[in-house]
Amino acid sequence: MKNIIFMGKTSSGKTTLCQKLDELEIQYKKTQSIEIYKNAIDTPGEYMENRALYNALITTAVDAKVVAIVYDATQEENYMAPGFASIFCKETIGIMTKINKLDKNQIDLGIERLTLAGVNKIFKVDTIDDVGIDELFEYLNEIRSLEEKY
Repeated sequence: MKNIIFMGKTSSGKTTLCQKLDELEIQYKKTQSIEIYKNAIDTPGEYMENRALYNALITTAVDAKVVAIVYDATQEENYMAPGFASIFCKETIGIMTKINKLDKNQIDLGIERLTLAGVNKIFKVDTIDDVGIDELFEYLNEIRSLEEKY
């Protein structure tokens, strides 16, 4: 079982988070299908953008301990349905990416949208400048430790 599954819109930063988590060199590429990393599952943005593909997210999330909705607040449109997190029977967190490019209004709107989606906790990160990454990874390590304990 993988530690986390990342889902979100195209270009929200899911693949970069996977690469960062596995301490790989950051290489920008478009995810075409579900990709399995050492500690994470990466999903194509189209799965989140097209509600007809939610079943693929639900099915794939079974193999993860935590669901992460990755949200890029630099993009204006909202693609997260209210209560989206309720379709998963596990911890669901929100990750707001590209935080260094956002102003206060964008951050507040992102928090509001992730909260409406039903996430339990929100992390604000910038993978390029390593902002908030340590806090996110500490959280994931705690989850992994708890799993191993029980």
